[in-house]
Amino acid sequence: MTTTLTQKQETATSAPGPAAAVGPSAALGSAAARTTPEPSAGRRLANAAGSVVWKSTAVLAFLALWELGPTYLASPSTKVFLPPLHEVLAAWARLFEAGTIQGHITASLTRSVAGFGAALVAGIALGLLIAWYGRLNSVLNPLLELFRNTAALALLPVFTLLLGIGEESKISIVAYAAFFPVLLNTIAGVKTVDPLLIRAARSLGLGSFRLFQKVILPSAVPTIFTGIRMAGTASILVLIAAEMVGAKAGLGYLIVNAQSSFLIPDMYAGILTVSLLGLAVNFLLVALERHFSRWRTAVGSAAS
Repeated sequence: MTTTLTQKQETATSAPGPAAAVGPSAALGSAAARTTPEPSAGRRLANAAGSVVWKSTAVLAFLALWELGPTYLASPSTKVFLPPLHEVLAAWARLFEAGTIQGHITASLTRSVAGFGAALVAGIALGLLIAWYGRLNSVLNPLLELFRNTAALALLPVFTLLLGIGEESKISIVAYAAFFPVLLNTIAGVKTVDPLLIRAARSLGLGSFRLFQKVILPSAVPTIFTGIRMAGTASILVLIAAEMVGAKAGLGYLIVNAQSSFLIPDMYAGILTVSLLGLAVNFLLVALERHFSRWRTAVGSAAS
């Protein structure tokens, strides 16, 4: 009997327990996770190229339709007013070689940047004041709503009569159009700051200036930049319309002059340039927004 008990004890000692049964599989799983190969540089490059192509599918389809549609789908009379893409690009190349398109781009950018810069400074400064001081908001809000609902192009004759057909009227109409998106989004950005952040900052002893500098302004940056991007688009669009009236240079002047001279490919070259210019401005503003909102990425990375 002693021999039997000894054999049972040896059998129980040598039998693997639950932890021993689970241990090897867990070790294999962790080893497999550690040895998962990372994608190579070529694979990453191929994935990035595939993503770019996929995102550009709609644009490429539109350009293909523009190239093939007038030739194979439209009537000959329509082709006169809607030339294929290669004719438009050839006209753009001629304008570039002659130095014409560069002069018009420079004139438009100078006016747009001047008006947009003035609107940016005035809109952010006044928006911060209105959002911070409630009484100022109650006094100015009715007047601002009145002018906000007045289209900028409707006031173009007024600006032209008061300031003439020179640079002042064009810069002023651009500043007027870009002012309200910046102003309204600045007010909204400050008013929508999380109250818990403000209470936490005050509990830490931050004064009004430090609270505004460290909490309110950084939290309002994304909303403010939304207004800035809207203002950047509005400044270009309104300027093009203003340059079609009483201007001697600029992309708007190029478009309307080519249309009146029946230079249809040149007209489309000017329109294409406006589109690319607006796209470039939007990309620049998005990059600036990411730069000034880096703290949001850092907080998100730390939380994850």
